[in-house]
Formats: sequence, C-alpha cells, structure tokens
Amino acid sequence: MIRILLADDQELVRAGLRALAERDGDISVVGEAEDGRAAVELSRMLRPDVVLMDLRMPVMGGVEATRRIAGAGSGQGEASGSCEAAAPRVLVLTTFDDDDDVFAALRSGAAGYLLKDVSPADLRRAIRTVAAGEALLDPAVTARVMRAAAGRGGSSEPLPAELTEREAEVLALVGRGLSNEEIARELYLSPATARTYVSRLLAKLGARDRAALIVLAYETGAVRPGEG
Repeated sequence: MIRILLADDQELVRAGLRALAERDGDISVVGEAEDGRAAVELSRMLRPDVVLMDLRMPVMGGVEATRRIAGAGSGQGEASGSCEAAAPRVLVLTTFDDDDDVFAALRSGAAGYLLKDVSPADLRRAIRTVAAGEALLDPAVTARVMRAAAGRGGSSEPLPAELTEREAEVLALVGRGLSNEEIARELYLSPATARTYVSRLLAKLGARDRAALIVLAYETGAVRPGEG
C-alpha cells in the first residue's frame, strides 16, 4: 500500500484528490494539510511515502515545505535503491503559471510535478512512479520550467571534470526530458546501458533523482532552453 499525504489549502481539492487517488485500492491517503507548515509537521509524524504538494498555500508555501520535507532523509534515487532513512517523496501539483516556483521546488528536492488538470489514471500512475523512487516530470511543462530557470540565471559552474564525454551526452539528453529508452535509441545503446549511465551520473553529481539531474543539466549549461 502506498501511503500519501495531501497538501492543499482548498478542502474541496483535497477531497477530490483523495477520491481519485484511492480508487484502485493500492493508494491510501493517511493525512491532509491545509498549508505548508502543517504538511511538514504531518510528514514528520506520519512518514508517508509521497506528499502531493500544492505550491500556493498560506503560512508556508509549497517550495519551503518541499525543502524541509525532502531534506529530512537520505532519499531513494535511482542510483542506490536504498530506502534507509528515506524522506517522503514530494510530487508537486502545478498550474501553467507556476514555472518559477516549480523550478524552485525541484531545486529543493521535489521528485517531480504534474499539472492540476491531470487525468485520474495519470494521477495514480504518477504517485506510483514517484513512490517507486523515480522522477516524474510532465513533458508539457518541462521546457517552460527550464526556460524560466535560464531566465533567472543559473550557476556558472562547468560540468565536473570527472564526467566522461559520453556521460555529458547522457546528462544533456536527460536535461531534454528523454527517458532511458529514448536515450538508448538516440545514442545507439541498450536500455540497460543507458540506465547505467544515468545511475553513474546520479552518483558522480550527488543528485537524488532524475529531476535533480535535469536542474543540473540546465544550471551547468549541458543543455539550453530550446535544444531538442
């Protein structure tokens, strides 16, 4: 059973999300928070697998709440597969006018994001994906978010010297939002080899998951808005 916490300041939205999330029987809502501070406190108390996080909330916004929740444990990214002392995974709920806030949430440790008009089936699929330790980035808004990030001015630090040329290529493709299978086709690799490269990048760059790699790809200039 996947245990989730809902964080949204609108009671009606929370009720709708609960009904949609629990429909198949493998997801259980263990708590609801009406603001970011309550989300942080309930996350510590209940230790859910996933926190479904709104960004615009009173008292404490979703970005700061994400930073506090995602930083509460070691994470469980693709590289290690370990769940020891793992923090709950944060899945951001966003609208198309949240580009800057979504990027800030990703930098703060969010495992991914999806649009608030997501279909019921895709909502449940997203929760399962994030609970399994993978990142979930809605392709409909990834490019917009990263354009917003570039417009704000990212880090000027170059890619770490220890990255091989192939690893740098894979990082650029991850930054463009490609899956392991798509990276494999692009570089004429097997899907297993592509996944190995992604795992190496996570370890070398100290990134918790694919979402963090995408942020790093844009901040280091490995990929630029509009490429791909």
